[in-house]
Amino acid sequence: MPSTRDDAAVGRYVEHLGATLTDAGMPRLASRVFARLLADDDGRMTAAELAEALEVSPAAVSGAVGYLAHVSMIGRERERGSRRDVYVVQTDAWHDALLSRDRLLGRLEAGMRAGVAAAGGEATPAGRRLLLSLEFLEFLGASLAEMGQEWERRKAVVTAGWPADG
Repeated sequence: MPSTRDDAAVGRYVEHLGATLTDAGMPRLASRVFARLLADDDGRMTAAELAEALEVSPAAVSGAVGYLAHVSMIGRERERGSRRDVYVVQTDAWHDALLSRDRLLGRLEAGMRAGVAAAGGEATPAGRRLLLSLEFLEFLGASLAEMGQEWERRKAVVTAGWPADG
């Protein structure tokens, strides 16, 4: 069966999604790199391939993939038999990125908890503000845990019958 992939349409999509992610606060080139990896059939590209596809320098790609790896949106693997890195986006990249945020929430909660005590607790305006922030972060963490469980159930339904990729 012939491929229905339209490379020009993929290029337009990558730029559109990249702009959307940039508007949401992600650095511009990191947005484009992530969008390009998502739109790649195997989700794996070297820095040189990304640079060529996005018409940027390999040095610029290096910074973008560093950011994306740091926020757990992509992984880095060594190309077999080579010294080149391959950047990989997982099929469930958003889930992985949110899990890394969940770990960050725990650190933020600990920081807020220390701040509440340092600011005098509920007896001071700063203590109350910090306490409310702590309560929100704890609520968010619990909600993310529940959403993660719900997502696993839904993902199983959505992907039932899909062929194994790779």
